[in-house]
Amino acid sequence: GRARLSHAEPRARDGRSEEEEEEEEEEGQYQLYPGHIPTSPLQKALLAAGSAAMALCDPYRHDMVAVLGETTGCLALPNLRDKMKHHPEGYRILQERPRIRLSTLDMGRLRALPDGSLGREYVRFLEDNKVSPDTRMPPKFVDDEELAYVIQRYREVHDLMHTLLGMPTNMLGEVVVKWFEAVQTGLPMCVLGAAFGPIHLSARKLQVLATELVPWAIRSGRNASCILNVYYEQRWEQPVESLREEIGIFPPP
Repeated sequence: GRARLSHAEPRARDGRSEEEEEEEEEEGQYQLYPGHIPTSPLQKALLAAGSAAMALCDPYRHDMVAVLGETTGCLALPNLRDKMKHHPEGYRILQERPRIRLSTLDMGRLRALPDGSLGREYVRFLEDNKVSPDTRMPPKFVDDEELAYVIQRYREVHDLMHTLLGMPTNMLGEVVVKWFEAVQTGLPMCVLGAAFGPIHLSARKLQVLATELVPWAIRSGRNASCILNVYYEQRWEQPVESLREEIGIFPPP
């Protein structure tokens, strides 16, 4: 169930008046975690429609993609959480709540790992594509503290999916990863990205996507075990090929 703010706690610590907090309580809305913005079903629908339109126009609007994921994941996120709860490694992740950020990564140690290891290839991916794990937005619109962590974890392992799938961050690579993630997670945001992302590609890339990459991504997504059930922080030394085989991801075409 949802944890309510205790009436015994000091009021208005975040700048809200007692009247505003009482109104929230009457409406059944509570701030469940730092940064949480309680929203009604209608507000979520409006946010989903607006963010979907913006994300389709500009797939690199990561803020809009994030809002879309949170406002449309009401069915997929509990399913992912349940998969984690019923898996030893996934359950431990839910209990320990690890975060993948520059402040938690020993980049020097990862760079020193052998070529082909998960840690070395992950850092290579970040540096080659000039991306940072710190750009992942914290959740705001998920009305469950545990599910908010699940979507946060999904975002923070996204670059590891690029690493395991061998895909760059260009539009072609993003679409391929979205196909894999759509099959894996069932998140509507991933399904929309997989379906509409190709409109931004050239005819030549579309042919490669349709004949080689999408079939491979779908087969891998179906065959692979849940990507959120891997404690990647404890697998940095493991060879990428070994981890692919363990998870069930087929070698890239």
